[in-house]
Amino acid sequence: MSASQLVIALPKGALYDETAERLRRAGIGVPADVGRMLKVTADDGRTQLLVLRSSDVPAYVEFGAADCGIVGKDTLWETDRSVSELADLGFGECRLVVAARRSDGYHEGARYPTFLRVATKFTRSAQAYFAERDVPCEIIALHGSVELAPIAGIADAIVDLVATGNTLKAHDMVVVDEIARSTARFVVNPVRFRAKYEALTALLDRLTGA
Repeated sequence: MSASQLVIALPKGALYDETAERLRRAGIGVPADVGRMLKVTADDGRTQLLVLRSSDVPAYVEFGAADCGIVGKDTLWETDRSVSELADLGFGECRLVVAARRSDGYHEGARYPTFLRVATKFTRSAQAYFAERDVPCEIIALHGSVELAPIAGIADAIVDLVATGNTLKAHDMVVVDEIARSTARFVVNPVRFRAKYEALTALLDRLTGA
């Protein structure tokens, strides 16, 4: 593949549609529906697209299977993968929050229990948040439906991403504190960035100006 040809890692799921639209505005024709395809060629016949789980994007970029990628900041918080973050693309905004049952009153200043249990898939972010506040807690790693954990009695609180807040409301839960805000980021493989500097900086310029 020449220095002008790129392999871009895209996230499946919530960020895909906005990522695809931003790339189209940057001149790269991304299919609206890739179905079960994991590797597709953009409409220009040159750019290769890898359609991956969000959590896998940094690994594919680090190991050079992709020259660059677009991924949520929340994924970068939780990974050890070594990639260079070049830009905040500003879309896909959501909040990482601590949330709990409204009836527990933590959002109104009620004290956490001595042995706080926190359910989350964002284990690294949760541990850092409570450690910074000297709040001892047990982190319960879950990979889905974390809102159920306090209702089922296996956790006192959760750490999770919130976009609209509708899921929390549906379970009579409230935000206790906001930890951070996440948006889509443009990341590159540092070695590939040097080798394909012109192509990658041109893509970055189009993405940030789109």
